[in-house]
Amino acid sequence: MLTLRKASERGAANHGWLKSFHTFSFANYWNPDEQGFSDLLVINDDRVAAGKGFGQHPHRDMEIFSYVLEGALEHKDTLGTGSVIRPGDVQLMSAGSGVAHSEFNHSQSRGVHFLQIWIVPAVAGAEPRYQQEHFSEAQKRGRLQLIISPDGHDGSLTVRQEARVYAGLFNAGEAATLDLPPDRHAYIHVARGSVEVNGQRLQEGDGARVRDERQIRLSQGEDAEVLVFDLRPHERPQMP
Repeated sequence: MLTLRKASERGAANHGWLKSFHTFSFANYWNPDEQGFSDLLVINDDRVAAGKGFGQHPHRDMEIFSYVLEGALEHKDTLGTGSVIRPGDVQLMSAGSGVAHSEFNHSQSRGVHFLQIWIVPAVAGAEPRYQQEHFSEAQKRGRLQLIISPDGHDGSLTVRQEARVYAGLFNAGEAATLDLPPDRHAYIHVARGSVEVNGQRLQEGDGARVRDERQIRLSQGEDAEVLVFDLRPHERPQMP
């Protein structure tokens, strides 16, 4: 069963320098029916103006990853990490016992468009850590590339939760399937373009909760970039 979450139903915030859409409840957007799904707590679709960004702010006990779609995102944190994240890069910051970071548009002339996603960890108070890897277009073209997993399989970043995240690019006749064990849920987010998921058409910004399905099939993409989350079956995230 797929339960659609239309892009037009998301929460929205416009701060001038920041335009954001919230799939789940976040900040001033509160929807009692949208409190995350399994251990997936936040999907924010953010566009930040040139030269602007988020000043240093703290996090703890959260797995936070950024996925850049256009432009470049500059990251600095109290672990001593400084990096620039560009399309194809996946950054994962495990806040653990506590870390502060800032995120700014690296460019003074063009915007940056990225997804920031939070996953609730299985353990509290762990040592903070930072990871970043690049996954090429070829790795994602017409297939689902594993980008985040509990064990770092296939070059993926390691998350402190029984969750896996896949990224794929689909156009025209390209298609891919993901088999799901009977005790798993999934969430699908269309970052760009449009794609059919098990025969249903999803547009840019749309999402879908997946329950009681043994397979996810992505096909008939139109310049589609898609994230697929393989998740534990409980319905609401539980803080550790």
